[in-house]
Amino acid sequence: MSVLQGILDTYAQFFDWQMWGEVLTDPVSWGLIGTLIVLEGLLSADNALVLAVMVKHLPPDKRKKALFYGLLGAYIFRFIAIGIGVYLIKFWWVKIIGAGYLAWLSIKYFMDKRKGESDEHADEAEEGIKKGGLLIRMFGTFWGTVASVELMDIAFSVDSVLAAFGVSSEVWILLIGGMLGVLMMRGVAGVFLTLIDRVPELETTAYILILIIAVKMFLTVFHIEMGHITFFIILVLTFGITFIIHFMNKKKEAAKENHS
Repeated sequence: MSVLQGILDTYAQFFDWQMWGEVLTDPVSWGLIGTLIVLEGLLSADNALVLAVMVKHLPPDKRKKALFYGLLGAYIFRFIAIGIGVYLIKFWWVKIIGAGYLAWLSIKYFMDKRKGESDEHADEAEEGIKKGGLLIRMFGTFWGTVASVELMDIAFSVDSVLAAFGVSSEVWILLIGGMLGVLMMRGVAGVFLTLIDRVPELETTAYILILIIAVKMFLTVFHIEMGHITFFIILVLTFGITFIIHFMNKKKEAAKENHS
C-alpha cells in the first residue's frame, strides 16, 4: 500500500500549482529543461525517420493521423513513466540499473562506431516494420500501423526518460522536458537532422553526455551530488569542444582537397 501511496503522491505533485509557479520563475529549472530538450532532439532526430518509414505505406492523409495518435500515446506513456519513475528512482538499486543501462547505451554506440556498424537506424526501421506487419494482420492496416508506432514510441522513450532522471529528479522539470521532447521529435526533428548532417560530431557528443549522465546518476547512490552549475559547465565545455573538433576536421578535409 505504501508503494501505491508513494506513486499517487508523485502524481499529486503534477497538480501542485505552487511548484509550477516556482519552476516557471527559476532560471536554473529552465536551463535543465533546455538541456533535456537538446538531448532529446539529438537522440530522437533519427527516430523520427524510423517512424516516417513505418507509416509510409498509408495514404498521405492517414499518415498524419497515425503519427498524431502515436504522439498522444507517447505523451501518455511519458506521463506514466515519469510518475512511476520519480518514486522508483529513490531506490539505490534502480539508480544502479538506470546508470548501467545508460552507460551500456553509450559504450555500445562507440563500439559499433569503431566496428563501422552504422546501420542501426535501418535495423530499427526494419524491426518496426516487422512488428507493424504482425499488428496490421491483427488490427487492420490503419490501427495496426498506429499500434506499431505506439510500440516504437515506447521503445524510444525508455532511453530518454532514463536520461532525464539522470539530469534531474524534479517532477515538473521531468514532465515539461519530457513532453516538449516528444513534441520536438515530431515537430522539429528535421532541424536536428540537418544540424547533425552539418556537424556530425554532435551525434557522438550526445552519447558522451549520456555517459556523463550515467556517472552523475551512479554517484547519487553514494550521496555524491553533481551540482547544476557543475553540470552546465561540463555541458557547455562538451559542446564547445565538439564545435572546435568539427572546425578542425573541416580544415583537414579542405587541406586534403587542396592537395589532391
